[in-house]
Amino acid sequence: MRGGSVVDADGSRRADVRIEGDSIVEVGPDLALGAGTTVLDAGGCLVGPGLVDLHTHLREPGREEAETVETGARAASLGGFTAVVAMPNTEPAIDNAGTAREVLDLGSDAMAEVMVAGAITVGRRGERLAPMGELAALGVRLFTDDGAGVQDGALMRRALDYAKGLGVTLAQHCEDEALAAGGAMHEGAWSSRLGIPGVPAAAEEAMVARDIALVRLTGAPLHFLHLSTAGSVELVRAAKAEGLAVTAEAAPHHFALTHAEVADYDPVFKVNPPLRSAPDVAAVKRGLADGTIDAIATDHAPHTPETKDVPFDEAPAGMLGLETALSLAYSELSADPATRPDGNGLPGGGAAVDLQRLLALLSWRPAAIAGLDGGQVRVGPGSAQGGPVVPGAPANLCVFDPSARWMVDLQSLASRSRNTPYAGRKMLGRVRHTVLRGEPVVVDAEAQR
Repeated sequence: MRGGSVVDADGSRRADVRIEGDSIVEVGPDLALGAGTTVLDAGGCLVGPGLVDLHTHLREPGREEAETVETGARAASLGGFTAVVAMPNTEPAIDNAGTAREVLDLGSDAMAEVMVAGAITVGRRGERLAPMGELAALGVRLFTDDGAGVQDGALMRRALDYAKGLGVTLAQHCEDEALAAGGAMHEGAWSSRLGIPGVPAAAEEAMVARDIALVRLTGAPLHFLHLSTAGSVELVRAAKAEGLAVTAEAAPHHFALTHAEVADYDPVFKVNPPLRSAPDVAAVKRGLADGTIDAIATDHAPHTPETKDVPFDEAPAGMLGLETALSLAYSELSADPATRPDGNGLPGGGAAVDLQRLLALLSWRPAAIAGLDGGQVRVGPGSAQGGPVVPGAPANLCVFDPSARWMVDLQSLASRSRNTPYAGRKMLGRVRHTVLRGEPVVVDAEAQR
């Protein structure tokens, strides 16, 4: 790989990268090339560890018409991801080792490493704990009932105690169902104007506050999924200042879009948690910039056209995210002169991030949260993710061209579904190459298999 600038947790430097087999063997400027060497042009690009998505809905088993492990992994690789964590709200749910093994087997030859999160409760129904020990023995490190928050505080306390003993992490979808009941978008000026029942910010913040109290009580670590409100960000900021073992993620749509997008009643903009107000968006951006929010996670949620093409309040929540996440993060958050000429901040009061922090949010920080960084026993046959680009490291790499301009074309998406809110949007910055275990699976923005 020639001509790029390597960016990882150790910093940034101009360097070529030489790969043999599934490992990096040499990193340095102007490396000598042997006869027959395949060269990937990285001129003008950033060469970093492969991206890691903490929050991907692959739909298989049960809803293969919307997505499969194969198609979702292809979309991931085109977005620069070399590993994804498949959420457990499949049909049946990933609440046992048998279903987890099924998904892992489906992903064994995919274009990105496919890991799984296990459910916290049986069937994600919030009534009794799933056999987390059985799943942890298989290597599952992350557990969530994503799509539903665990409503019973006593049950959540027991789950945290159990998880602490197993050495695994719970991830919470923060939504108080009693407060959110009947809501289809953010409760605010636009919901009032449009006549759509709203979900108040308090529905998220009440559960964030409760679970922070439970972390304080149990000492167990907890990861907050897709934070979307200013109040939630502030609660997590205070918890971290207190030294509590909490981490958090934000989805691209929660720092790139606001509830004003719903003005035309287009169901593609229906997500859960919903798109929020401009001050909430600015707060999420500040949280990403100052380290309060640890990771960007796509919440890639495919839905078939026939399920989305219904009245707004009847449509399922979710939108695609894997192929656009890095470009959106670069355009919306970066302090790079190409996107932010003055380098002083973002519209709406958010703070800009440098390119190293940007890749940290998408690569090595989520890898550490998911236990994919080599520091823990992992599920699946793949190599460690998110580590520094150095000799001896696994060759899982993302090559990003910050000057590339492209437009999101529905017909060229790798996903089986088409529910992206960015159709026709012109993007700045694109993944040029993705390398998985030494194999170039994406070359010049084209999937290789």
